[in-house]
Amino acid sequence: MAGGIGSRFWPMSTAENPKQFHDILGIGKSLIRMTFERILPICLPENVLVVTNEAYKDLVLEHLPELNQDQVLCEPHMRNTAPCIAYSNFWINSKTDDADIIVLSADQLITNEAKFIEDVQTGIQTANKHDQLVTIGIKPSSPNTGYGYIQFGEEKSTSPENVRDVVTFTEKPDLELAQKFLKSGEFYWNSGIFIWNLKTIQQEFKTHLPDIYDLFDESRKKFGTSEEKEAIAEIYPKCTNISIDYGILEKTKQVKVIVTDFGWSDLGTWGSVYNHLPKDEKQNVISNAEVAFFESEGNLVKLNNVKKAVIQGLEGYIIVESNGVLLIAKKEEEQRVKQFSKSLS
Repeated sequence: MAGGIGSRFWPMSTAENPKQFHDILGIGKSLIRMTFERILPICLPENVLVVTNEAYKDLVLEHLPELNQDQVLCEPHMRNTAPCIAYSNFWINSKTDDADIIVLSADQLITNEAKFIEDVQTGIQTANKHDQLVTIGIKPSSPNTGYGYIQFGEEKSTSPENVRDVVTFTEKPDLELAQKFLKSGEFYWNSGIFIWNLKTIQQEFKTHLPDIYDLFDESRKKFGTSEEKEAIAEIYPKCTNISIDYGILEKTKQVKVIVTDFGWSDLGTWGSVYNHLPKDEKQNVISNAEVAFFESEGNLVKLNNVKKAVIQGLEGYIIVESNGVLLIAKKEEEQRVKQFSKSLS
């Protein structure tokens, strides 16, 4: 899934060129490229689909030249993750009746990729053995209020030790509740990584989101043909704007969670980038520039066009220059970056 705008990464991420197409970490690869390469040990390039906004099709093909145009599914409108996943299901179903599906976001960071692949393979086995929907829960390192949480059940001898029943989903709790979740040890972060087989997820759409299923089903014969684009243009304005979590996962009884930790972050804010990059002795992070610090610590500096900077007297700031715009904001106020971006529009 690669259709987001990434507004909290302004001014680098814009509606015309959002964060998944940027080298946010300064390692020479965009986030979408990293996601693509991560899955290649168990998925052939020809079996990768990217669902994105139609405005980003050329960007996808530029960053993933291994794909052909048919592998980029273009949404005419943003309608959240349930319609996005329904679209990919019906496109896959036009090619085969039997497929294992892994749903990934194009803008996540995973540092232990070998462990990630191991857990995905466990998820595929679980999904097929029990006709289950499988999600991946990440061991929390802090009471983060920007993530959803999954409460999981006790270990069962009939399943691998890290495959558990889901007790509850909780979307982005307040700090007090997040602290209780962390202390209990029964809650993991919801990574937004899903694994299932085609037959199971299609049945779940029929049961829990029949309106969306029926819209796509009416045009079933058009997927994978020259009529697909026209069909999607008619379907999407009628689709409910709903996430797969709310629409299906919170309602179904057919869901398991793999509890794990493979160095995951959704890289949702500049602060999350700061946490994952190397720091100097004053806890400053510098990306793509030469910076001289004086009486400054705990800052993130990422410059695209300005190659040298002197910074004095700042503590805990985000300093980002891109697209002719300079952002200087407190890290603790990073959730306001989206609001800040609108001040210059």
